Amino acid sequence: MLSFTEENYLKAIYHLAEGGAKPVLTNELAEAMQTKAASVTDMIKKLSAKELINYERYYGVKITSRGKTQALQIIRKHRLWETFLVEKLGFTWDEVHEVAEQLEHIQSSRLIDKLDEYLGFPKTDPHGDPIPDQHGKLKSMPQVALDQLKPGSKGIICSVKDSDPELLKYLDKIGAKPGKKIEVVNREAYDESVEIIIEKKKLFVSKEVSKNILLLVKL
Repeated sequence: MLSFTEENYLKAIYHLAEGGAKPVLTNELAEAMQTKAASVTDMIKKLSAKELINYERYYGVKITSRGKTQALQIIRKHRLWETFLVEKLGFTWDEVHEVAEQLEHIQSSRLIDKLDEYLGFPKTDPHGDPIPDQHGKLKSMPQVALDQLKPGSKGIICSVKDSDPELLKYLDKIGAKPGKKIEVVNREAYDESVEIIIEKKKLFVSKEVSKNILLLVKL
């Protein structure tokens, strides 16, 4: 059994490693956890002793298959609780992240499986992120950030990269939520803002916003 802090570190490593595809430098981890390098070093030793990560000096931290399984279970709980909060308790999608951060540490796997069943085995959370199944399997989808698309491209919003509440409120305001269709009209050379059409409504979004909107693209 892991402590709350150990779970938070492990989840952060998984995300920074892009699902385990690359090593994570200690300064990256310290920045993500908003703590000092010495604290990160202590935690790396604890997680290494539990065979959840491997660490090589100057190379960084790499999550093990055991660590990946644990991280995906934490992510599963987080995303299921976000779904429950929105669908059953009436929270908005910009309110749920911090609450789910607390609920994700509940250890009862039976409770989480029952929650999954109660929700009808959802495939994605309110932000469009895929929910790992009870075996820790995660079905990934090919996603392209809006800022990478050329004029004339069309797609459907599948998820949002950043869970910042202010960003989510803005996206809610302009109607840019998972499931909505987007067409890229033009890109401004000056500031790289993007002119788009969402559900027949034309508007501009900044580069910062556009890089956080992920789409399934129609070829």
